[in-house]
Amino acid sequence: MTTTSNPRSTGEMMNDLLANVSSLVRHEADLARTEIADDVKKVGASFGTMALALVLAITGLNVLATSLVALVIWAGLPPLWATVLVGAGLLLIALILFYSAKSALQQIGFVPTRTAQNVKRDAATIKDTFNDK
Repeated sequence: MTTTSNPRSTGEMMNDLLANVSSLVRHEADLARTEIADDVKKVGASFGTMALALVLAITGLNVLATSLVALVIWAGLPPLWATVLVGAGLLLIALILFYSAKSALQQIGFVPTRTAQNVKRDAATIKDTFNDK
């Protein structure tokens, strides 16, 4: 153990403490920003999937609906019921895609959990430091 010939003053120690706390807060804010940015990317991907579901629903209605209705009419169903059957089937597929993307979106937590854990750990460390003295 070494001793210093020039002990630090209380003011110097407080300045160091404030600088360390300021640095800690800055790093935790940076971590929170990073976590939120990651979540925003996931949200964007889920919205992209929802948009894809919408495009597929529209494309399915415009491109395949006519031929499917014609096929069902050819099979013997009256035109009205053939149209209802094909439309309901396409809407069911669109709903499945939409709710799948919505479920993925709901699983994204918008709480910066790593930051919260770090702040709790840092607070406990600071508390322990002051309790030891």
